[in-house]
Amino acid sequence: MENLTVKIYGSGCKGCQTLHQNVIDALAEMNIAADVQYITDMQKIMETGVMSLPALAVNDKIVSSGKVLNVEEVKKFLA
Repeated sequence: MENLTVKIYGSGCKGCQTLHQNVIDALAEMNIAADVQYITDMQKIMETGVMSLPALAVNDKIVSSGKVLNVEEVKKFLA
């Protein structure tokens, strides 16, 4: 899998930061290199149509919103 892009959409809250860290941890455990972006710009978030934060997108496809995924849950979306 090449050029993997993972985006975390959040307001900067604790849950959003936790999700961001869990994504980084999951990628490290799986030994996957990815372009990880943490997006807090509400305008950009609204453009995605995400209604609940935090949200996770893999290759610009929203795979989760409104919950803080743990490392194992994140891995399922990255696999």
